[in-house]
Amino acid sequence: MGKHSDSTNSRILRRIKYRKRGWVFTPDSFADLGSRRAIDLALMRHRESGQIRQLARGLYDYPKIDPKLGSLEPSTDDIAHALAGRDAARLQPSGAYAANILGLSTQVPMKMVYLTDGRTRTVQVGKRQILLKRTTPRNMITAGKISGLVIQALRHLGRKNVDSEIIRRLDHRLDDAARKQLMKDIRYAPAWIADIFRALSNRKSPA
Repeated sequence: MGKHSDSTNSRILRRIKYRKRGWVFTPDSFADLGSRRAIDLALMRHRESGQIRQLARGLYDYPKIDPKLGSLEPSTDDIAHALAGRDAARLQPSGAYAANILGLSTQVPMKMVYLTDGRTRTVQVGKRQILLKRTTPRNMITAGKISGLVIQALRHLGRKNVDSEIIRRLDHRLDDAARKQLMKDIRYAPAWIADIFRALSNRKSPA
């Protein structure tokens, strides 16, 4: 039993180090290396030895280290992808988080929402709350594309709040390839957002 446990410990540690610092993971990331109990015990040992850090229940990272700042916090995207699981469910930033990513809102939300075709999950990491929210297949058609990010950001702001300043900021963020992507996916946008896509596509990227 001890020999098997040591083997699981070492194999898990090898995988962690192979993925390098900054990797965020869950016990499911090692499901092929042993039983759930053996994996949980191995992660507990590696946490206690300081090799890894526990971010929340069932969520860990192999933290990047800064010479002056010490252990760095993982990115929200890295946490979300770890939560999405080994099945690689698709993710789409949504709500206030999408607006913030695009620079359409200066407010950093305490709750980061991602739409997903996987299961709904919520985790608290420090002051950040990250929600993976299962949604309809139609909402996931543009997942991972600039068009999906723009659609979600504008939906969050609402038609009445999208003024010339918002359009100017969005225009500044988009290059020619992004504008072409908007037009490719225009059929998936609500009518009022589709009108904005058309207007943006007629502008050239800022020099």
